[in-house]
Amino acid sequence: MILISHRGNIDGRNILLENNPDYIKNAINLEFNVEIDVWYSNNTFWLGHDNPEHQIGLYFLLANSDKLWCHAKNIEAIVEMKKEKDLNCFWHQEDDITLTSKGHIWAYPGKQPIKNSIAVMPELYNDDVSKCIGICSDNIKKYK
Repeated sequence: MILISHRGNIDGRNILLENNPDYIKNAINLEFNVEIDVWYSNNTFWLGHDNPEHQIGLYFLLANSDKLWCHAKNIEAIVEMKKEKDLNCFWHQEDDITLTSKGHIWAYPGKQPIKNSIAVMPELYNDDVSKCIGICSDNIKKYK
């Protein structure tokens, strides 16, 4: 089972720290994958949910590419990330599912069970995750 920290959260939501590079590194150091919100603006990558907040370099994404699930928050971000074959990135808004650049099914909350998918926030709808290959949650520590 792939355990994915939602925006760096591992034991509940922390809005003040979500998408902060140090918070993300902490989750990675605890052996979790991490879903991050990525923006691209003025030739620079940024992290942040509603707006670009934390400036990062492409190096940050590539150095952690084996652990990151990069949710593009603007079209420029998906275009730039797709140039890098090692990045696992995707775009979605409220679609039932989307495919990541690595071919994984990323499923919106409440849409399970889907065989070989990533269940996003399954606790919100008590989703059946028995057919999933991964879970993305603010409380990912409880699935370890």
